[in-house]
This record gives sequence, C-alpha cells and structure tokens, in this order.
Amino acid sequence: MTMDAIPPSPASPGAPIPQQVAFDRREMSVIMSLYGRMVAAGEWRDYGISCLRDLAVFSVFRRTAEHPLYRIEKHPKLRNRQGLYAVVGMDGQILKRGSDLKAVLRVLERKLIRAVK
Repeated sequence: MTMDAIPPSPASPGAPIPQQVAFDRREMSVIMSLYGRMVAAGEWRDYGISCLRDLAVFSVFRRTAEHPLYRIEKHPKLRNRQGLYAVVGMDGQILKRGSDLKAVLRVLERKLIRAVK
C-alpha cells in the first residue's frame, strides 16, 4: 500500500494516517548512546524495538529470556498532554514522562553513577 492510497485523517485534513509509529534517527542516536554506556557498565545486555500503530517501544533486557527491565515509549497522541516520551519500569510503573527525550532518559542514567569505595 502506498502513502497515496491512505485516506486522510479526520483530525488534520490532507495529512496521511501513519501506518506505524517509529523512532527517528535523532531519537535512536540518543537511545543507543545510553544503551552503549549501560552495556559497557554491565547493566544491560539486549534490546528489542517494536513499532506499532499507536506507539513505538524500545525495550531493554538484562537477559534475552526475561521481561524487559525498562521500556522507552514514544506516544505521539500524548504529545500535547503528558509528553511524547515515557520510561516505564519492569512493574509497569511510569518512572518519567516528558517531551524532551534526553531529559526523560536521565532517570536511567542515574544507574551509571555509583559510589567509589
């Protein structure tokens, strides 16, 4: 199906309805930078990306066979309300929400800071 065949959205006349939500190159760069630092620190080992119709999810795993430790979610519908991005913990609790991806990911960067004995 081409983009020309997609009917326009009732909310914005003339704009095509997206087939799925995805992270763009800038967002992936920010996420992968954090991911690389956490892998180097031995905290994370694997990841998965899901691009769905309503949201995109970057899941972080300690081991491949486990449930994700964290989910970094992109919700375009929440852009004007609670913020486009959210970090969700293993138990489903939202740890941080906002419109700036770097600011939202700071909640995970605290895991890199450790006391030196």
